[in-house]
Amino acid sequence: MLRARIGLVVLASVLLAIAVPVVAAYHGVSTLVADQLDRSLADRADTVLTALDLDRVPTTRPDTVEQLLDPDGTARPLTPGAAALPVSDRAREVARAGQGFHQEDADLGGTPYGVLTKARPDGRGAVMVGQTYAGAEAVDDAFLLRITWTSAAAAAGSALLSWLVLGRILRPVRRLAHAAEHITTTRDLATPLPAAGRDEVGRLTRAFESMVGALRRSREQQQRLVQDASHELRTPLTSVRGCAELLQRARGRLAPEDEEQILATLVTETVALDELVRELVESATDQWTAEDPEPVDLPAAAEDSARRFRRRTGREIAVTADGPVPVLARPRALQRCVDNLVGNAVKFSPDGTPVEIRVTGARLAVRDQGPGIAPADRQAVFERFYRAAGTQSTPGSGLGLAIVHDLVAADHGAVFATAAPSGGAEVGFQLPEAPRNG
Repeated sequence: MLRARIGLVVLASVLLAIAVPVVAAYHGVSTLVADQLDRSLADRADTVLTALDLDRVPTTRPDTVEQLLDPDGTARPLTPGAAALPVSDRAREVARAGQGFHQEDADLGGTPYGVLTKARPDGRGAVMVGQTYAGAEAVDDAFLLRITWTSAAAAAGSALLSWLVLGRILRPVRRLAHAAEHITTTRDLATPLPAAGRDEVGRLTRAFESMVGALRRSREQQQRLVQDASHELRTPLTSVRGCAELLQRARGRLAPEDEEQILATLVTETVALDELVRELVESATDQWTAEDPEPVDLPAAAEDSARRFRRRTGREIAVTADGPVPVLARPRALQRCVDNLVGNAVKFSPDGTPVEIRVTGARLAVRDQGPGIAPADRQAVFERFYRAAGTQSTPGSGLGLAIVHDLVAADHGAVFATAAPSGGAEVGFQLPEAPRNG
């Protein structure tokens, strides 16, 4: 669960953020208490030494124990009946030398003490002062207990707040996930998506919405293609079936010229069917989507197409280039576009008339000498199976220019159809220029 995972990460971050200052604070307080204990020991030792110099007995304190340590190492309590502090070798050295001091920890009746041995100014041994650690440990324990509860409460509050905030933040993601699951289950691409905000989740929603929209348009195009294809296939199939049934019923009783006409019709319709099926496949499945766009020499592609159509049709096809620049396109897809334009121009041009391919910069136009294209049809000719008035009898699938449109659009280009200055039509496309090195 994404919310739980993010919550654990946030909680771990909060705990780390709390633990670091807590440890630092506890260490600082412990150091401060220890320093205070050291100062208290030193102050008490100075007080005892001052009282002794004045031949006075220092006032007793419940948390301290004082005793004199003679140069020979003999310890004498200052308060009758008080417990004796243990004497270490270092403490005896201070008393014997009559100068310096030594601080150490000691255990007195199971209670830890801090013990300071400090030499007397007159050189007559030293004074030993012991102060219990019980007060310091109580302060440490109280501080640790309070800061632990405070940190735990802060962590719990942060966890609860994070859980609530994450729930609010991830709510649009859950809605989007539910919508995606609904679309996957029902295949209903019209399912409404949650409103997109201005944050990253909103960007994700808008991207998902664009993807669903593209899928919806693709499905609509596929459905329209299937419907149009079934309609376009019906005519040649009906003709082929009629001719075949006629031959079956006649069984050799037809006149040779009639039989020849029926067979010619069969061949013509079969060729038309083959071309229609081939272009349907190309239109339904983009065979060049795996190609990567790269710089392409537009005049070279035009000359290659012209050379093949000259050899195939014997038609005069001229190629001219005016300031050409490399275009950014998929090479095989671009070649298919040029072939379709040239084939379309050859189809609609009267026999013996030339076809011209002109490249101007990143623009390629194919001019023919045919009947031209009416202004009202210049956008529609790029639609699937569209036939302008007066061209229904011309062989063809009605898909050639639609394929050009789809391939050029995929390479971020644009198609156009206009009237040629010398008559006929001028059909072509414009592609983005390839970036120049340096």
